[in-house]
Amino acid sequence: MEKEQYQDQVEGRNSVLELLESGRDINKIYIAKGEKHGSINKIIAVAKQRRIILTEMEKTKLNQMAQTQNHQGVIAIVPPFNYCEVEDILQVAKEKDGIPFILILDGIEDPHNLGSIIRTAETAGVHGIIIPKRRAASVNSTVNKVSAGAVEHMRIARVNNLNETIRFLKEEGIWICGTDMHTDITYTKQDYKMPLALVIGSEGFGMSRLVKENCDFLVKIPMKGKITSLNASVSAGIMMYEVVRQRN
Repeated sequence: MEKEQYQDQVEGRNSVLELLESGRDINKIYIAKGEKHGSINKIIAVAKQRRIILTEMEKTKLNQMAQTQNHQGVIAIVPPFNYCEVEDILQVAKEKDGIPFILILDGIEDPHNLGSIIRTAETAGVHGIIIPKRRAASVNSTVNKVSAGAVEHMRIARVNNLNETIRFLKEEGIWICGTDMHTDITYTKQDYKMPLALVIGSEGFGMSRLVKENCDFLVKIPMKGKITSLNASVSAGIMMYEVVRQRN
């Protein structure tokens, strides 16, 4: 499983501050010219302490440079982000002396959903996230922004073939749980105390057929209204915190 990289920029005060405090390398930080208020002063202080190049820029030029609509007057240029290996995620779980808790995202295409899922996963103590290389969102500035900087603290592996990865995880003693509205088991009735990988399907189509077949068990989140599916990040949050509830 080879490592992949992306080159990007991180935008917004909270995200850049989170980036600075994570200790990750930063090439340069651009700040809007003019009066400095609030957290921007903390960003400047930490950047100077870490000897990171600070460049003031006219707000109009910063707007042109921005990849999101809410840069809040600060953009950090970062070197390529390294996706980890699946084995690294298992190693982290082992080092934390915890029961492995992994998230597998099967075709999440909306970067806002991916960012939200990463943010919730970090707060829920997930050891790592696995995403496919094709037909799925990858980590970019939008994902970083929506995750409120959680991508800096979350191990994310990007793999060629989810089904091969699932088979590898099974060999490592990990149980695979999928979410599917057509199964009979409600998500609260299932035990999640074993080494676990939760599979969250895509926004429109759910899990792919082969991934579903490779799951050890399937659970459903009951739907009471006229809408028959939840946003993927909401489903992921419900499932992750049921695991947290049972394990604590």
